[in-house]
Amino acid sequence: MNSNLALPLPQKQARQMSGAEVGDRIFVLGGKLLLLVLLGVAVLLPLLAIFWRGFSSEAGQGGGWLAAKELVTSDNFHWLLGNSLKVSLSVAAIVVPLAYLFAYALQRTLIPVKGIWRGISLLPLMAPSMLPGIALVYLFGNQGMLRGMLSDNIYGFWGIVLGEVIYTFPHALMILLSALSLADARLFDAASSMGASPAKAFRSITWPATRQAVFAAFCLVFTLTITDFGVPVVVGGDYQVLALEAYKAVVGQQQFGRGALIGMVLLLPALFSFGVDAWLRRRHGDSMSGRAQVFKPAPSKKRDAFYLSVVLLISAALLLVFGMAVFSSLVKFWPYNLSLSLNHYQFNETAGGGWLAYGNSLKMALGTALIGSVLIFTGAYLMEKTRSQRGLNLTLRMLSFVPMAVPGLVLGLGYVFFFNLTGNPLHVLYGTMTLLIVCTIAHYLTTAQMTATTALRQLDAEFEAAALSLKAPLYRHYLRVTVPICLPALLDIVRYLFVSAMTTVSAAIFLYSPDTILAAVAVLNMDDAGNVGGAAAMSTLILFTSAGVSLLLAWTSRGLLRRSQAWRQTAPGH
Repeated sequence: MNSNLALPLPQKQARQMSGAEVGDRIFVLGGKLLLLVLLGVAVLLPLLAIFWRGFSSEAGQGGGWLAAKELVTSDNFHWLLGNSLKVSLSVAAIVVPLAYLFAYALQRTLIPVKGIWRGISLLPLMAPSMLPGIALVYLFGNQGMLRGMLSDNIYGFWGIVLGEVIYTFPHALMILLSALSLADARLFDAASSMGASPAKAFRSITWPATRQAVFAAFCLVFTLTITDFGVPVVVGGDYQVLALEAYKAVVGQQQFGRGALIGMVLLLPALFSFGVDAWLRRRHGDSMSGRAQVFKPAPSKKRDAFYLSVVLLISAALLLVFGMAVFSSLVKFWPYNLSLSLNHYQFNETAGGGWLAYGNSLKMALGTALIGSVLIFTGAYLMEKTRSQRGLNLTLRMLSFVPMAVPGLVLGLGYVFFFNLTGNPLHVLYGTMTLLIVCTIAHYLTTAQMTATTALRQLDAEFEAAALSLKAPLYRHYLRVTVPICLPALLDIVRYLFVSAMTTVSAAIFLYSPDTILAAVAVLNMDDAGNVGGAAAMSTLILFTSAGVSLLLAWTSRGLLRRSQAWRQTAPGH
């Protein structure tokens, strides 16, 4: 006779509940411990390796404190640091006001076809950072189409500034769009009833609510610029910066200790910006209450005409740059034969990596998007929807936010120093596609994690309580309830990781092998070899692939969303 059937009913229920609870505990604790190990290996240990390499006095290492002191007190370092700070501050001072005007036009005015302008503004996200520099060469270089418009040579300070402005613009724009989308119409109605002018309402309502986002955008643009070497390597000329020096020290001169020391210097502004931004967020608090009313801008012809002209000018500049890059990739022999040809797309006949690099980028982007989205979303669920192991949850959250304060160049250096150690059992991963995927997921972890966390926090805790009362295993509730409800956010994470993996170069530049070379790295190699047309062609291919996959994913997801989100249309009150 079956022993389960012989038990009294309460004992049978107790045994079944105990089994479900044990399964849930294994799922939760095992998942969190696995996530802790992965974050430790992918984030924490590589960063510790940078400090060990930089301050180690062993032969072949950084040289210790004496070498660090010699570096930071040298005239060459002061020159490089001054150049980097000058460029980064100039770019941030240009980008943030332009992005604020653009975001304000999209969120607080009634200009037409906002979707088109927003799509154009996001073009720099779809291409590697070298593409703006390449386009500027064709526009304002020695043989550029518009070379007479500049009194000075494009190679140098202004070339880097213009290239970085284009590269960082959409990053600042996304932050400011989010800030300006939060507005309580009741505040503006009250200001209007008291006779406040639009300018007065902006100073007293809009600006206080968005100034923290302005600072966050400034810090992000500054950090992206000071750690990027893609634009300087193309249009920098004799104007050298710290990020380019770190790249040359490791790749060109094999001076890993010097690269580690410069990497630590580049880490400081990012950590400072992250710390100040976190402090301001705590002071700022919530800007909207649960009873806030959606703000709808009132018609104003003069206001809309002004902001439309701003949007048109910025969009035209972006289209000019990216249109020039696409056109130059199709020109047979610039500037002597401007007939159209696909010769530059015959990558197998040129140095740089060829179609192998493009195929590798597709593999890495797909692996990063699929594996990364599952790990990140599941990890966010375990941290947000399970109350046990609070200390472990806090540790996981802290480790998940570390990549936000670590530039890709610094993270890539850390991977070199940690995974290239011969005594490290994980050394077998060095130079493999697996390590490139791990590094890319770690690099873009924080933004994806914040997207998942925001979606999960909108779910009521009653969902888990209902599953518990029905004795449903937690993993089944996660797959059948949480994932379908949060599918829009999950698809956003997939799209973000794919595009980021296709365009990344800063973290992956130190980790590829001849068999795992990437398309963005091939752009850099072709430009170094003087094949600017081939570099433009590969950049254009990356741009169209990123845009095409994003559109395809949005189109194919409609059916999934229609089925999994049907409850939104049929729920009471909707």
